[in-house]
Amino acid sequence: MEHLRNSSIKFFSDQRLCNADIITPDEVQARIQVAVLNFLKTLNSPDPAISDLPLVSRNSSNTYVNQGILTDISWIFPSHSITTRSLMKANAAKSFVRVWKVMEICLQILVQKKRVTQRELFYMLLCKSPDYFSSQLQVNRTTQGRTFTPLFCLGVVDIVALLRCTRYSLGIMASSRGVVAGRLLLQTPNEGVVDCTQCGSSGYAISGDLNLLDNLVMTTDARYIIVVEKHAIFQRLTEDMLFNQIPSILITAKGYPDIATRFLLHKMSREFPLLPIFALVDWNPAGLAILCTFKFGSIGMGLEAYRYACNVKWLGLHANDLQLIPEAALVPLKPRDLQIAKSLMSSAILQEKYRDELALMIQSGKRAEIEALYCHGFDYLGKFIAEKIVQANYI
Repeated sequence: MEHLRNSSIKFFSDQRLCNADIITPDEVQARIQVAVLNFLKTLNSPDPAISDLPLVSRNSSNTYVNQGILTDISWIFPSHSITTRSLMKANAAKSFVRVWKVMEICLQILVQKKRVTQRELFYMLLCKSPDYFSSQLQVNRTTQGRTFTPLFCLGVVDIVALLRCTRYSLGIMASSRGVVAGRLLLQTPNEGVVDCTQCGSSGYAISGDLNLLDNLVMTTDARYIIVVEKHAIFQRLTEDMLFNQIPSILITAKGYPDIATRFLLHKMSREFPLLPIFALVDWNPAGLAILCTFKFGSIGMGLEAYRYACNVKWLGLHANDLQLIPEAALVPLKPRDLQIAKSLMSSAILQEKYRDELALMIQSGKRAEIEALYCHGFDYLGKFIAEKIVQANYI
């Protein structure tokens, strides 16, 4: 992992820091101790003002897109606005307490030198503090490109905002759904060399251990990286061995991208900077939202968003691809699609050409799925991708 070091005292007082550091367990423990000492110091003052806990705001209004000077990569970055968890407001008092409950468990994890998934963390919190963590929100629910975050996860994000360190630094592992296949050799400490061309149509499962992913030694003779929205499409392309027809690496998060898949894609973009990254997604607002998450990061990740941004180009589907699809295969937009479209339209991250495509989706009231191209045969998808790459028909 990259090592970013900041003073334990400075992080707590300097509200200009709007990123999350990757730091050692000892440094995280030091930051937790500083947070507790500051709280106790305030509590012991003649006029204790303990009602508010200052955190960097994660609202879309407190987010802007940062464009690198010497790179094509743009990413979401929180600005300096501060929000609070208040002990005095009825609807926020539990959030205030929840921050300290999660921090307590994270400290125990770090002291024991263990790592846990968010699901494991939830059950630990449910057993210890059932009044603050509802069993009805125990599992992340992902619906059409947006992750609905349970209360215990909000506590985790608040800790990231307070301590200015990543979830992984807190001892929390990512739960990965992602797989990778194609012209990629992975050297792992425990498995030796993994040839991703030999992993079958299901691909090689991406570990949720970010430290393991960061220590992978990767080699490739690919010319492209292709991000696929759906696992079913990924399986079709790997079964057809698209990576032999088009020298490429295929990767999918099976829908809305998890942290581990984004981490690995970002690592590949750094280690293979000359390889263009293309995304193949449905022509609908959710597909565009997934693309934007890979490209810019997500507001929900707050201070960590920028760490996983990649310069992803939109290979398809586009509005001009609809001529290849029968009218009967176009599906009406659902209310959820329109909600996502409204959110994207109001976002500063959406570049003009993306905005134009989204406007066409709304205007037509239709959505097109990648599978609709199978009307030309099951082997057509590989030809479609190859033709778009050769013709530079991407955004």
